[in-house]
Amino acid sequence: IGFGRYDYEYASGHKGTIFATGFAVRKAELVVYILPGYADFGTILDDLGPHRIGKSCLYLKRLAAVDENALRKLIRAGLDDLATRWPIHPA
Repeated sequence: IGFGRYDYEYASGHKGTIFATGFAVRKAELVVYILPGYADFGTILDDLGPHRIGKSCLYLKRLAAVDENALRKLIRAGLDDLATRWPIHPA
């Protein structure tokens, strides 16, 4: 499930539209999508609780084990970072 959207265009000319943040429930984990990634969010991730990260994905085994305030801060920080690159529009 995605929330918000943004239009992007890379220097290569590749362009498209994608959701700004979202989540997916998978068999083994809950996935939260923070675009474009997590490079500058280490201090928030330290407070989050058990997780693993991919390039733009945050994998959570059990939502009950996650610090909800840290998750909110992380999603907000991801959206704020994304907005410095491209305008975000409501979905």
